[in-house]
Amino acid sequence: MTLPYTFAHDAFAAALQTTYVALTDGEESGVTVRVAGRVMLLRRQGKVAFATMRDSSGEIQLFAVASVTQEFEEFAKLHLGDWVGVTGEVVRTKRGELSVKVVNWVVLATALHNFGDKWAGISDYDLRYRHREADLWANPMTRTSLQRRSAVVRSVRERCWALGFLEVETPILNTIASGSDARPFSTHHNALDSDFFLRIAPELWLKRLVVGGFERVFELGRVFRNEGVSPRHNPEFTMLEIYAAYWNYEDMMSFTEELVAGVAMDVLGTTEIEYQGRAFSFAAPWPRRAMAELASEAVREDVSVHTPREQLASLLSERGVEAQTSWGSGRCLSQLFEVTCEATLWNPIFVTDFPVEISPLSRRHQSDPELVERFESYAIGRELSNGFSELIDPVDQRARFEDQARLAAAGETDTMRIDEDYIKALEWGLPPTAGLGLGIDRLAMLIADESNIREVIAFPTLKPLVDQ
Repeated sequence: MTLPYTFAHDAFAAALQTTYVALTDGEESGVTVRVAGRVMLLRRQGKVAFATMRDSSGEIQLFAVASVTQEFEEFAKLHLGDWVGVTGEVVRTKRGELSVKVVNWVVLATALHNFGDKWAGISDYDLRYRHREADLWANPMTRTSLQRRSAVVRSVRERCWALGFLEVETPILNTIASGSDARPFSTHHNALDSDFFLRIAPELWLKRLVVGGFERVFELGRVFRNEGVSPRHNPEFTMLEIYAAYWNYEDMMSFTEELVAGVAMDVLGTTEIEYQGRAFSFAAPWPRRAMAELASEAVREDVSVHTPREQLASLLSERGVEAQTSWGSGRCLSQLFEVTCEATLWNPIFVTDFPVEISPLSRRHQSDPELVERFESYAIGRELSNGFSELIDPVDQRARFEDQARLAAAGETDTMRIDEDYIKALEWGLPPTAGLGLGIDRLAMLIADESNIREVIAFPTLKPLVDQ
């Protein structure tokens, strides 16, 4: 059988359902359409056959009659999953089902696999993620979640454009793994005979564009981190990175809460939703609480970046975490916050004023040089975004990079390397600037009401099959 190269369809299922909603039982429209999609259900009753056809917009019934439909017998023997193109009149059957009464039809593609009785859905998660093309047909919620993710990306992009941000693209292959303290993926460029790293963040490139005079820039792109896989982590994920000259971290927090609440309104039509059966609100403004305040409340004693390291290490030990010898008071405080507070933060909140020890790219706090003007937003017990007033002093930046190098020499794995090109860029002058990194996949999880990040990534990273 030779399959056609094209099919000039002119109608979609959802539009037909809307346009002909007033058609009464048994009524014919007199309008002929050409539809195309996949056969999901098929049943024969003597000289008539009924098929449910699904396209990208929805479903509509195909109504075949032996006296009208060409090659009726072959139509009645279609396999579930076959793609068909159909020409026929829009009618409503006597039982009230809007249908296309099949006159001519053609097989566009054949399905050699099926999904069991009535395409009830695929429950095998490994099969779902490895063969998303099948999952999309068998599980309509998968399609909905990915459509909502697409709507999230569109809304984020349009809202950034509306505020005058320029969308840019920066290198994915980097000679230095910089921009964040995470483990990189490495590769080798044959022609240059040089090792490269997949970017773990586009941050330093974007700030160099601010140095160059682009006062508001953003990038929506993939970043790569050679770390664990979990319901909220995928080795490659999508990040919004955005930078605004003349802003500080307070300005960026205001932007972040308005952006996220606006995306929720654009996609869902509301900021008040249920997430995994529990009430959740995107509505701005979000609370702003210092890390030390939250940690102090959790451990029921005052702690801060100035608390002796031994006291913080003891509090960690009581909670099953042993402080490494390279950790100072700042990192111990951060770990204490993670252990005692992070999982309890349900509705969006900004956690502010981080220790300088764990923030090598952030500007020192105006009221305490051991802190930086940095925030992380949290929702449903996980980090959603990270932002700060950017460090603009090249001398201080070099000292921070050198501190990172000392930590790496002491055995720390998640550290930054000295980036001489970036320091040189700062020497040309970076104006006061605030930056933000927002996890698009995690935001999509919230919007789509999904608990696993793989549900909002079309093709998540999986371990290769041995016999593949």
